[in-house]
Amino acid sequence: MSNLIKLIALDLDNTLLNSNKNISERNEKVLKELHANGIKVVLCTGRPINAVWRYVEQLDLLGPNDYTVTFNGGMVIKNATKEVLFQDSLKLKGFKLIHDFAKANNLPLDVLDFKQVYSLTDLVKSDYKEVLNANLKFVNAKFEELPNQKYSKAIMSASAEKLDSVRSTMPDDIKNNYHIVRSQPQIMEFLKPSVNKANGLEHLLRKLDLDFNNLMTFGDAENDIEMLQAAKLGVVMDNAKDNIKKIGNDTTLDHDQDGVAYYLEKYFK
Repeated sequence: MSNLIKLIALDLDNTLLNSNKNISERNEKVLKELHANGIKVVLCTGRPINAVWRYVEQLDLLGPNDYTVTFNGGMVIKNATKEVLFQDSLKLKGFKLIHDFAKANNLPLDVLDFKQVYSLTDLVKSDYKEVLNANLKFVNAKFEELPNQKYSKAIMSASAEKLDSVRSTMPDDIKNNYHIVRSQPQIMEFLKPSVNKANGLEHLLRKLDLDFNNLMTFGDAENDIEMLQAAKLGVVMDNAKDNIKKIGNDTTLDHDQDGVAYYLEKYFK
């Protein structure tokens, strides 16, 4: 069965990365060995490419057929050249609904294009920069001052309890106009309805003459659901919530126990 798997897609936070936001030596070793043997290794993240570039370099994913799925499937990048294979976006007016909701409910919001984060100063101050703790440019601006261009997503960063409460009272017009996912307990993302990691991976698989039968995915959170469901083998980390574990085909050890390496060693022997 293992020879069917040609591509391994990996979520980063709380999946491939440990609590210190590092790829362990064991995870690195196993993934490099598989990559050297012709298995595609693809990082699949909510972040932009520059915010995960050190992981791309650490795993030496710089060959002519190495790609990264970024912005939760909203963009697929060819690593060696930074060429865009696929992009899905919203115009600024597409985020007015969630901006107005945040303003009415004293909530923070950040809006991301495909290069930087706009922290909205006409709303409650956001702690997204501190929570994300990544190599990403942040610009302060009011919503009405933002340039009229393409944007990838909006982010609401607050305590897990606050976001639970927001989610439970959110009106249908918000729910129906965005793909809403929690990428971390303190981060809720508002994406174009068609954007998810499985959709980004589908474009990449097609480019590589593969399909979902050739795909193994690892994830732990809401923004991994579609790729866990779509893959021939969706593997969920032990640190994931029970509702996510039910979605995958299998589970592995948690992210601080080298769960990715543990599973791959067993699977590929």
